[in-house]
Amino acid sequence: MVHENGSLDATLAAAAGDDPALLAELRAAFVESLERQIDLLGRARCDGNWEVAALRLKGLAASFHAASLLQLAEDAIAAAPGDPVILRKLEDFTRSFSAGSR
Repeated sequence: MVHENGSLDATLAAAAGDDPALLAELRAAFVESLERQIDLLGRARCDGNWEVAALRLKGLAASFHAASLLQLAEDAIAAAPGDPVILRKLEDFTRSFSAGSR
């Protein structure tokens, strides 16, 4: 996922320009949104709520050109609500991306 983080970082850097404070804010906003959708997935108890959160996650991934996150969102859409494997993979993605910002 190092390459993935590089692509995602490049997208954020392009949006922030030469403003490191804005880059930090964009990274934080991305992670916050990602964590929010993962939390909603984790709490979803029906197909409808799961699908809405997975589609929002897919939109987030597409907006930031995050290919591996987009695939995880597709996997979530196809999975049953509460799928622990999908949730673990999403949490691993978040940790990996967050660690790359340090």
